[in-house]
Amino acid sequence: MTLLENWRNLAYGDGMDDKQKEELWSGYFAIEKGIYEKILSNPTEVIEGTVKELAEKYETEVLIMTGFLDGINESLKGYENPIETMDEDTAVKIEIDPEKLYYNMVEAKANWLFELPQWDSILTEEKRKELYKTQKASGTVRNEQKIYPNDPCPCGSGKKYKKCCGRNK
Repeated sequence: MTLLENWRNLAYGDGMDDKQKEELWSGYFAIEKGIYEKILSNPTEVIEGTVKELAEKYETEVLIMTGFLDGINESLKGYENPIETMDEDTAVKIEIDPEKLYYNMVEAKANWLFELPQWDSILTEEKRKELYKTQKASGTVRNEQKIYPNDPCPCGSGKKYKKCCGRNK
């Protein structure tokens, strides 16, 4: 099994009860916050090393670092690390794209991350508000045209709206 598969099995609760899952995630979020505080303190630094070396640098376990790398992977400048296939000796690089990272933190509803004070010196308050609004608007679906009960259902089922998605459940 790859590191990512092991992390996902652990993180999504193979054989764990709700209390154990909650403990795992609250511990993970605390470690994640600490790593981001360090990274955002020097946002232009390019961090390189093996997965194992980064785990040691940030004083965590390899599996926790794997989860962190999985989470940050879409917020990097112009590349992604080989998350699916990496092992502890795989060389990885963290070079953040601050706007992508902030946007993705908002999308993940990770307010403990996008509200970190380090953002004050990275992105202006106006830019953060703009990214926040853009992300929130991206999930909003607006029906420009009113759908009446006898209209075809917009989901494409071929049924009338009142007999499909418009039905009171």
